[in-house]
Amino acid sequence: MSNRIVPSLLCLLSVVLIVLASPAIAGWIAIEKQHQPAGIETIYVDPEQIQRTDTRATLWQLTDLKWNNTTRFLSLKTHKEFDCANSRVRTLQVIEFSRQMGTGRSRSGYIENGNWQAIGTHGVDHALSKTACGKS
Repeated sequence: MSNRIVPSLLCLLSVVLIVLASPAIAGWIAIEKQHQPAGIETIYVDPEQIQRTDTRATLWQLTDLKWNNTTRFLSLKTHKEFDCANSRVRTLQVIEFSRQMGTGRSRSGYIENGNWQAIGTHGVDHALSKTACGKS
């Protein structure tokens, strides 16, 4: 190969890797604005990762925090299970990230035994259950 082709291929490969690693490519979509906490964080869901079985569904929620000087993380991914028939939700796993959009160092976060919680008629879990359970 000529000396000019190798740097061009490396540059192209670098661009492809950066694009593939981008959170926008991962399919994260912000939930409806009325369910977002005002100015504190943005909550996303990846519809492609929703798994449905019978009356249950699981999804991953990405919570991206604005600047936060009280904790060591700026985003977290939460794996949730929804009982669509009984309007309940429970947390299966939480992963905290040192940088925004699920990047940087990660560590397992705290969950409280994955207990079922009722889903209200408003709020984040209500919006997520509509997406997870396929309701409009």
